Amino acid sequence: MRIELIRRPERSAAMAWLSPVIAVGLTLVAGAIIFAANDIDPLDGLYVFFLEPLTLPFTLQELVVKAIPLVIIAVGLALCYLSNTWNIGAEGQLTLGAITGSLIPILWPDFQNVLTLPLMLLMGILGGALYGAIPAFLKTRFGTNEILTSLMLVYVATYLLDWLVRGPLRDPQGFGFPGSRAFTDFQIMPILIPGSRVTIGLILALVVVAGGWFLLRRTITGFSIATLGQAPRAGAFAGFSRSRMIMLVFLISGGLAGLAGISEVAGPVGKLDVVISPGYGFTAIIVAFLGRLNPVAIVVAGLVLALSFIGSERAQIVLGMSSQTGRVFQGLLLFFVLACDTFILYRMRFVRAPPVQAVRAAE
Repeated sequence: MRIELIRRPERSAAMAWLSPVIAVGLTLVAGAIIFAANDIDPLDGLYVFFLEPLTLPFTLQELVVKAIPLVIIAVGLALCYLSNTWNIGAEGQLTLGAITGSLIPILWPDFQNVLTLPLMLLMGILGGALYGAIPAFLKTRFGTNEILTSLMLVYVATYLLDWLVRGPLRDPQGFGFPGSRAFTDFQIMPILIPGSRVTIGLILALVVVAGGWFLLRRTITGFSIATLGQAPRAGAFAGFSRSRMIMLVFLISGGLAGLAGISEVAGPVGKLDVVISPGYGFTAIIVAFLGRLNPVAIVVAGLVLALSFIGSERAQIVLGMSSQTGRVFQGLLLFFVLACDTFILYRMRFVRAPPVQAVRAAE
């Protein structure tokens, strides 16, 4: 007996939007099993992880803080994935954006005026875009696998950041601890909601979402992205260049990841540090797929995945669970999303294997 996957003649539009809901439900069931295996009441565990953060004003604010970079990065990744180009290195592009955007306040700390923050954001976008262009160039010029190159460049960026904050960019007044000098005044993102850590990054995220939606729905570029992703031959006949499209989506996704990086450094983090992201670049991959590669739906998906970060912290404090619990839930969610998508596109068929004697006789 073997199992075959047979492609369905038509894809159900209703199931395409329902599958993320099913995936979230299956993740909750799997989470309840995990809590039970750790001798924790499943209902208490699910409440602490998923519901309690929604009842506290502070955690609600932190939910928005953590959703901002996820949404910004996921919109750029959605463009890549819609064009059937696989950027897995957004974490590295985020890191490079944070580094390049931080050069202005670190090297010129006295440069304090209304142009400081906009220039930092532009430098962050440029750094992320140029770093994203590396796997795109290798793909179009040498045919390398962009999954591998973009992923390996994450580690290059991580070690570069570690070297810089321990060496050339370390705060001379920091008593030998790694990290740059703290950003001040015009070098930090203004607070949008008084008494919280929510900055104008929220406005940037909404602008990115609106821009992504407009690009995909109202421009020829968005049409070419979808066409080359779904029907490459039709796109070629229409005159769309696959190589130019790969470079474009990598530049956009890398630039948005860089924007998220400098927004974190100039916002909640407040300086260039050894750790500036808890894995936003990787988690944004899940956000993109959970949001069905739709910029508007990505906002909801970003809040859901941000909840996994907050819930993990609450579970660590209240239930004494590992700090990696959130990553387990994120991995489960991605697994169930991809599994549901598989059954939307394919149906299972059980095929009885022929007896061994019949196979030998046929041979």
